[in-house]
Amino acid sequence: MERTKIVHANPEILGGTPVFVGTRVPVEILLAIWRKGETLEEFLDNYPTVSREQAVGLLEEAGRALLAQIS
Repeated sequence: MERTKIVHANPEILGGTPVFVGTRVPVEILLAIWRKGETLEEFLDNYPTVSREQAVGLLEEAGRALLAQIS
């Protein structure tokens, strides 16, 4: 999935906090849920406006970014 369809930041939406495209759900919520040990399913159940494709795409992008930093 294209990065532009996953996440964006707009000063008029939650003061520019990065959110999933088409929603007002901050990306940080998914990361916080993972840190707490909750599942992707729980996140998607609680935030139905975020698609599975967006959530997985974000995690894949984050993984690539981390690997790029350490290689």
